[in-house]
Amino acid sequence: MKATASRKPKQDESWPRKVSVGRESVSVYRRKTPLGNFAFMVANYADGKRRFDSYSSETLALEAAAALARRLSETDTKAAQMTEEQAVEYVNAARELQPLGVSLTDAVSRFVEAFKIAGDVVAAAKFYRERHKKITPKRVADVVAELLTLKQSRGGADRYVRDLRLRLSRFAADFQCNIGSVTTPDLQSWLDGLKLSSQSYANYRRVVHLLFEHGVARGACADNPAADVERPKVRNGEVQIFTPDETRRLLTAATEDFLPCLALGMFAGLRSAEIERLEWRDIDLKQAHVVVSAGNAKTASRRIVPVADNLLEWLKPYAGRTGKVWQGGWLYKAQQDCAKSAGVPWKANGCRHSFVSYSFALTNDAGRIAGMAGNSAAMIHRHYRQLCTPADARKFFSVKPASPANVLTLPLTATAIANP
Repeated sequence: MKATASRKPKQDESWPRKVSVGRESVSVYRRKTPLGNFAFMVANYADGKRRFDSYSSETLALEAAAALARRLSETDTKAAQMTEEQAVEYVNAARELQPLGVSLTDAVSRFVEAFKIAGDVVAAAKFYRERHKKITPKRVADVVAELLTLKQSRGGADRYVRDLRLRLSRFAADFQCNIGSVTTPDLQSWLDGLKLSSQSYANYRRVVHLLFEHGVARGACADNPAADVERPKVRNGEVQIFTPDETRRLLTAATEDFLPCLALGMFAGLRSAEIERLEWRDIDLKQAHVVVSAGNAKTASRRIVPVADNLLEWLKPYAGRTGKVWQGGWLYKAQQDCAKSAGVPWKANGCRHSFVSYSFALTNDAGRIAGMAGNSAAMIHRHYRQLCTPADARKFFSVKPASPANVLTLPLTATAIANP
C-alpha cells in the first residue's frame, strides 16, 4: 500500500504532518533549532510508548514515517489474522509483563538479545544473581572458628571436632584471605599440591566442602567452590587382621590406660570413635555385655555386644571405674605407640576387623555378627568371609592375661564381676 502524506493548500501548509498507510498514521513534527535551522521528528509508538526519532531533513523524516506506518499497518493485518489461541497467548503475555512496566515488544527484543548471548537465559540469570548477591566479607580463619564453635555447641564428638580443627587449620593457614574470594581452581591447586592419597584427598575435600557450605548459609560467600573440585575414586584396601600371636604381643605391651581400649576393640569389635565415647557405666561385667548407645554408635543405632570370656578377664581389673574408658588424649597415637612397643605393625581398623573375622569363622552367622558389629550381613560376607579358620578363631578368643601379676590389680566387687 502506498504511503500518502496529507497536505493542505500551500498557503495554509502547517505542521505536524501525517503519513498514513491503511488505518495507521504517523505524525512528523518540525521545530526550529537554536541555530535557526529546522529539525524534524517522527512520533514512534511501535513499542507501545511514544518516543521521538530525530532527522536532519524533511525528506528523511517523511521516508522514516512512511516506513514506520507500513510496519504498523502490517502488524495490524497480522493481528487481524491471529487465531483465538494466539490472541490468548498475547493477552496472557501482556498481563504477565504489565506489573513490570515492560511492553511485549521490548520483552521479546531483550529476550532475543540475551538468548543470542547466553543461550539458557534462566540459567544465566540465576548465575548472575548468585555471583552478585550481597555477601559479608569474612576471613577464612574466622569462618573456620565459627564452624568449630558451632559443631562443639551442637554436641559434635571430640574425635570429629578434632579432625575438623586439624584439617581446617591447615587450610586457613594457606588461605589468609576472605573466604568469598576463594575459587574452584584455587582449591583444586591446593589439594593437588598436598600430594595426598586418594582417601586423605577425599577427607580434605569433604571438610573444605563443609566449611564453604557453612559460609554460603551465613552470607560469607556466594557459592561453594568445593562442589566442583575433582572427586577422587577411593579404593578400599584389603582387610587386614591381627594374628593371635600379634594380639597377645599388643595386649602385653599396652599401657595401663590403653589396655581396656585395645581389648574392647579386639574382642568386642568397637570402633575407635565408639571407644573414645564409651564410659565405664556402659560396660556391665556382671551381665557380660557392652552397651553402645545410639549417641555413641557410628550408625546412630543402639546395640548390645556380648563380652567374651577372655575379654572379661582383661576387663576385671578395671571394675568399679567411672567416667570415660579412654582419657588419654589422641587414641591414634596410643595405638601407634603400643604397636611400636610390641614390634607389631599397626593395621588400620585391625582390631575391629579381627573381631568380626574370627567371630564369623566361629559361628558362620553373618546376621548375628552384623548385629554385634553394627553393620550389615552383606558387608560381613563381602569383606570378612574366609579370612581365617575356626582353629585360628579359637586361638584368638583364648588370648587372656598370662597371670594376675601381669595386669593391674584393683579391688573387685561382687556386683561388678560376672564370674568372680
